[in-house]
Amino acid sequence: MASDLSGKRIIVTGAATGIGRATTLRVSASGAKVAAFDINDADGAATISDVNESGGDARYWHVDVRDETAVAGAVAAAEVWLGGVDVLIHIAGVLQGAAVELDEFPEDIWDTVLDINLRGSFTICKYVTAVMKKYGSGVIILTASGAGVTGGSSSLAYGSSKGGVHGLSLVMESHLEKYNIRVNTVCPTFVETPMVKRFFKNKNFRRRQIENIPLGRVAEVSDVATAVAFLASDAASMITGTSLLV
Repeated sequence: MASDLSGKRIIVTGAATGIGRATTLRVSASGAKVAAFDINDADGAATISDVNESGGDARYWHVDVRDETAVAGAVAAAEVWLGGVDVLIHIAGVLQGAAVELDEFPEDIWDTVLDINLRGSFTICKYVTAVMKKYGSGVIILTASGAGVTGGSSSLAYGSSKGGVHGLSLVMESHLEKYNIRVNTVCPTFVETPMVKRFFKNKNFRRRQIENIPLGRVAEVSDVATAVAFLASDAASMITGTSLLV
């Protein structure tokens, strides 16, 4: 996939580890200037160090996407540092409540997952969209999942939240096309990230997941990062309103 991002000003959330880290490194290597948001400060600093030592240009902000004040402040600061915002790649999310039955599902876990995954997506998009409208264009890439979009999930809250993110992206696309803002969603399948590695010890769980993946293998974070970089680039200038299963 062609993904020249020279001169692009990009915000990546969830940038410290997993898909977010791989994406931050990938878009930076393609020429983008990157504002990295996360709450994992130690790993976030390591990601930024790796980018800058490789000749890239990145800066880190501690941002909890549930905190609207923090999101608003970080987006404003990132706009100043970047000189504008061309692309938002929103990856921050959590998986909790796996294998918990519906009648036993704790309300606090439901609230936490929906707050981070769905409300967090809305909040970051709200403030980034206001910036993009000033410049007359933009690209927003949200992260849903096969869970809740093409099938079920190990967690009721996770699948529901990702289904909501998918729906949010479709509605946003119809609202933002008049501002020349493209909106797409990536739906990772079973990706070997820190968030899911704890489930790998359950061989039956891993086998069932792989059986549902068309190519029959666990995806690497680089697979998702490459797809995201393409959607962020001008090579995808006619792609909007899509959900890409990776």
